[in-house]
Amino acid sequence: MKGWGWLALLLGVLLGTTWARRSQDLHCGACRALVDELEWEIARVDPKKTIQMGSFRINPDGSQSVVEVPYARSEAHLTELLEEICDRMKEYGEQIDPSTHRKNYVRVVGRNGGSSELDLQGIRIDSDISGTLKFACESIVEEYEDELIEFFSREADNVKDKLCSKRTDLCDHALHRSHDEL
Repeated sequence: MKGWGWLALLLGVLLGTTWARRSQDLHCGACRALVDELEWEIARVDPKKTIQMGSFRINPDGSQSVVEVPYARSEAHLTELLEEICDRMKEYGEQIDPSTHRKNYVRVVGRNGGSSELDLQGIRIDSDISGTLKFACESIVEEYEDELIEFFSREADNVKDKLCSKRTDLCDHALHRSHDEL
């Protein structure tokens, strides 16, 4: 009977390790897709569009402390985007990297709504995948909303790496490199 105990322990460790890797793949993929979607939406906004920020109260000297800031990266716009952005996860499918056997999540619907220009070979598309990815995205938005607004309120390079790997540890650096090679 002792042999069965060790076998059960080994099986538990292996299953736990596999689940942890899948969970990391999922959360990393959701973070990277979230960053892609936010960057796309920010880029679509007219750079001339502004929003007034500050206090609308009149100061004792009769002036107001109102400042106009670019709308695309304003907290108001980013908050609005974060409320609906995870719905876009239905436009993603799952692809297994043949060399690492890790899951990657890739857009399966083009920005214009069609999929004719995308290579969908080897990509699994179903409602379970998109639902799970959407839930992971919503969890990330809920947990890291302040960081997301902080990062996207100003232009920055390598947001995926800085946010998904360094700031949140949702992606490990080895996984980050394999995603960028795709």
